[in-house]
Amino acid sequence: MTALDDVKWNDEAREKILADSDKVLQDAVRDAAAQFAGKPWEESFQAINEAVKDKFIDYEPGPDVRKYAEAISRGEFS
Repeated sequence: MTALDDVKWNDEAREKILADSDKVLQDAVRDAAAQFAGKPWEESFQAINEAVKDKFIDYEPGPDVRKYAEAISRGEFS
């Protein structure tokens, strides 16, 4: 009998899922940077979260999103 813990995506599918997830985040950061560069980080943080929240199951904002929002605030993305 196979345990449910053994049910997993194969490595190729796992890599594609991660690449697709990265692309969603990159698009959200790019769009926020175009709109909120130099503004308080909270504005880009909110925009990024709004852009990605419906694209992931059980999405919760984390430190990565804040890191990118702070970088946008400092004008580090062109």
